[in-house]
Amino acid sequence: MPLLILLGVPLFAAVVLAFVGDRKYAPEINIAGSAATFLAGLDLALDVYNNGPMLAGNKFFFVDAFNVYLAVLTSFVSMTTAIFSRRYMRREREHGRVGHWGMRFYHAMFQLFIFAMLLCLLTNNVGVLWIAMELATLSTVLLVSLYRTPTAIEAAWKYFILCGVGIAQALFGTVLLYFASEKVLGEGGEALLWTNLIQSSGKLEPTILSLAFVFLMVGYGTKVGLVPLHNWLPDAHSEGPTPISAVLSGLLLNVALYALVRCKAIVDGSTHTHYAGNIMMGFGIISILVAAFSLLRQKDIKRMFSYSSIEHMGIATFAFGLGGPIATYGALLHMLVHSLAKSSIFFTVGHASQMHRTQEMDKIKGLIRGNPLVGWGMMFGAMAIVGMPPFGIFTSEFLILTATIKDAPLMTPFLLLGLAVAFAAVFRKVQPMVAGEIPPYQKSMKVANAPVLLHMAIVLAVGLYMPVFLNQWFHKAVQILK
Repeated sequence: MPLLILLGVPLFAAVVLAFVGDRKYAPEINIAGSAATFLAGLDLALDVYNNGPMLAGNKFFFVDAFNVYLAVLTSFVSMTTAIFSRRYMRREREHGRVGHWGMRFYHAMFQLFIFAMLLCLLTNNVGVLWIAMELATLSTVLLVSLYRTPTAIEAAWKYFILCGVGIAQALFGTVLLYFASEKVLGEGGEALLWTNLIQSSGKLEPTILSLAFVFLMVGYGTKVGLVPLHNWLPDAHSEGPTPISAVLSGLLLNVALYALVRCKAIVDGSTHTHYAGNIMMGFGIISILVAAFSLLRQKDIKRMFSYSSIEHMGIATFAFGLGGPIATYGALLHMLVHSLAKSSIFFTVGHASQMHRTQEMDKIKGLIRGNPLVGWGMMFGAMAIVGMPPFGIFTSEFLILTATIKDAPLMTPFLLLGLAVAFAAVFRKVQPMVAGEIPPYQKSMKVANAPVLLHMAIVLAVGLYMPVFLNQWFHKAVQILK
C-alpha cells in the first residue's frame, strides 16, 4: 500500500493539476500531493528498515535500503520545493513572466516529473527504468522552456537534443545487457529484472557487459551532467524556473547516478575487475576539475551553481567508482547533503533574483542588509556547498578524500585541486552579493524561509552528529553495493 500511494499520488495530482493548475488553490494541491508522497515514502522506508528488501507487483517493483533512501530524499525535496514555489511562482505570475496556461502546465509537469523519478528508483525492470528516465527528461524539457523566451526555448532544445542522444546510448546499453542476460535467464521480462541480473551476474558474458557499460555510462552520464556530456545543464538551470533548477540539481542527477551505480554492480559481478569503477573514476575526476575552473568564469548566478552541481556529482561518481566501504558510504552521504544544500541555495538564488530582477551576479548586492534571511541563507549555503566544517558536505568529502588517499593515492592531488579551486571560486562570487550596501533597485519582498532553514538545519545536523538509524541505513546500502 505505501508503494502504491508513493507512485499513485504524484500521478493523480498531475492529472488533477492539469485541470486546476492556475486556480487560487492549485499551489496548495501541489503541496498536499507532495506531502502525501513524502509520508508514503517514510512509511515504505520504515517497512524496509524493519523487514528488509521487498519485491512487489509480481516482481515489477523492488525496494531495498539504497533506492528507498533516495525515494524518501526525492519526495522530501519535492515537498519543500512545492512549498517554495507557491510564493515564487505566484510572483512570477504577477510580473507577467508566466501566463494562465504556463501555470497550469507548471503544476501538472512538476508532479509528473516527481512520478517519473520515483518510478526510476522503484522499478525492478531495467527497460522500465529507461522509459521512466525518458519521461523525466520530457517533462523537464517542457518546464525549462516555461518562460517561452528565445533563450529558454534554445536551452530546452539543447537539453532535449543532448539528453535525447544520451538516453539513446543508454537504450543501446540496455539492449546489450538483455542480449547477455537472455542467454542465462531466458527470453522475456525476467532477463531485465535487477534482482535476477545481480544474482546471475557471475554467469553473464563479461565482454558484452563491458561494452554495455560504456554505452550506459555515456547515456546515463549525460543525465548526471558529467563532463564532457554536461553542456545542457548550465543552460537548463539558468533559463528554467528556479524551483525546477532545485529539483533538477537536487534530484534528477541523483536518480541518473543511481542507474549507473546499479549497472556498475552487475558489471563488477560479471567481469570480476575494477573496469566499471575505473571508467566512473575517470569521468568523475574530469568533471570535478572542469567544473571547478568553470566556476571562476561565470557571471550568471544560476549558471554558477549549476557548475557546482556538476562538480559535486563528479565527486559522488568518483567515490562510487573508487568503491570500498568508506568511499561508498561517503558517496551515499554526499548525495543526501548535496541535494539538500543545493536545493536550499537555489531557493535563496530565486529570491535574490526576484529582489533584483536579474540573475547577473554583478548587479546583486547587499542581500544581508536588504533581507537578512536571504543573505544569510545564501552565505551559509555557500559555506555548506564548498565543504566547510561542520556542515555535512565536509564529512562526506573527508570520507571520500580519506578513501582516495588509501586506495588511489595518485588521484589525491587532482581531487584536492578541484575542491580547493571550487572553494575559492564560490566564495569569490558569493561574498560581494551578500555584503555591501543595498542598491536602489533592490525590491523588498516576503520570501519562503521555511524550506531554506529546514534544509540547512539538516545539513548542519548531519555534519555535527550522524543519527544511529541513518548510519545503519547507509551501512545496509553499502553492503548492497560493495
